[in-house]
Amino acid sequence: MSNKLEITLTKSLIGTKPAQRKTIEALGLRKMNQTVEHNDNVAIRGAITKVAHLVTVTEK
Repeated sequence: MSNKLEITLTKSLIGTKPAQRKTIEALGLRKMNQTVEHNDNVAIRGAITKVAHLVTVTEK
């Protein structure tokens, strides 16, 4: 696994389930096309898996 992950919110949260919205918020994403950087670990990978259809992930 790489050191860092860049996570970008690419789809709107309109119409998503409350649990998915909270996961996106927990990742630190607020607006469309906003990018955050997180350390690559199991917890972050699990959160990304739950909202994989809403985000784009790039390994850094």
